[in-house]
Amino acid sequence: MIVYLCSSNRGKLKELSLASQGSGLEVQFLPGLKEISPPEETGTTFEENASQKAIYYSRFTSELVIADDSGLEVDALSGRPGVHSARFAGPNATDAANNGSLLELMEAEDHRTARFVCVVVAAKQGERVFTARGEVEGTLLRQARGEGGFGYDPLFFYPPLERSFAELTGEEKLRVSHRGKAMAELLGFLKQYASRSQHGT
Repeated sequence: MIVYLCSSNRGKLKELSLASQGSGLEVQFLPGLKEISPPEETGTTFEENASQKAIYYSRFTSELVIADDSGLEVDALSGRPGVHSARFAGPNATDAANNGSLLELMEAEDHRTARFVCVVVAAKQGERVFTARGEVEGTLLRQARGEGGFGYDPLFFYPPLERSFAELTGEEKLRVSHRGKAMAELLGFLKQYASRSQHGT
């Protein structure tokens, strides 16, 4: 069963593909995604933005699509960057720019607890059919560590493993991450969905 991802983020596709290995599900980019004008993300929560994207893109195919909205919530910044995580340093900000802006804001801050949040929504032909949410708690480092992952991973320290997310293998990160938790729930739903589709129910 093929499920289309409504994102151009290759890091997300890699993690979602890893999560679905052995499940009989194949995650691919939505065909023609680059030619489709993206929807305006007007939500104030991860759930609202993920739903907007999934419902919007599901109208361009008859297959099931999934979209996620994820980001970093920093307690000392009252939950910022939150839903603006990808654009924290500006509309077309790079990961390095976003990390730099965050480090600058947190330079004199000792209270460094934070969490990653991911909401994944599945939709079909204009209707939302499933929502899953995952979170993981950690602290912010004062400088980047590790070469893996993407986004804020080099700054996000995960105490149980005593490493940043960028220092974890893909498999290690998947077991504990916000996206891994949300995907585990989503995969459970997709297996049931595929079974119902095969039996025409």
